[in-house]
Amino acid sequence: MDALRVAALRDRLTGTGWLEAVGGFAGALRHSVERRRASGLLLVGTEVYEPWHLAAHLDDEASWSDVPRLAPTLLRHHPSADAPAHLTHGLARLTEAGRGATVLVVAPAAAGGPLLERLHDARRQGATVLALDGGGAGGPADATGPGDFAELRGLAHELLAVGTADEEPFDLAQHLVSVAAGQRSGRRSVRDRLAGLAGRLSAPTISRW
Repeated sequence: MDALRVAALRDRLTGTGWLEAVGGFAGALRHSVERRRASGLLLVGTEVYEPWHLAAHLDDEASWSDVPRLAPTLLRHHPSADAPAHLTHGLARLTEAGRGATVLVVAPAAAGGPLLERLHDARRQGATVLALDGGGAGGPADATGPGDFAELRGLAHELLAVGTADEEPFDLAQHLVSVAAGQRSGRRSVRDRLAGLAGRLSAPTISRW
């Protein structure tokens, strides 16, 4: 992603309340993975969308920020048996997720019934569920029924809604969340905590993803 474009968009969003929403969501994510007895971060997308980039950015942030529990386990709907070990985790892990686990759902489109069922299981067993969805405030999520954005929002303890038809692309929201989650709270404003995004995006990284 063009770092200059990201910086310009960040400035344009200042004062809209959106950066504060990102900061609040990222803070909830960090608190959940850092709390006592936290057992790890499970990252899952929809059947047609796997959040590879967010997995890589969270992995980088875990290293840069010295917060190992931000490094996610990516759950896949149809993992290949011959994939590398860290890419073979399926949705069954959600059924096993219990108290202390954090589940981050990334759904630019409807999550779908099978995933929602597993998320219900995880939440019932005490997992914290956070959702980044593409319905947008006041968008199609308000009018849809079971098996879509509305049900996902009902399951999530914390939610960040991003309208995919707006200027802010869904992948930018993921960049912002990962960067904000890697920053320690109480030191700088939300805008300042996100100010390093352009530099981070333009810096070379080495990732297992």
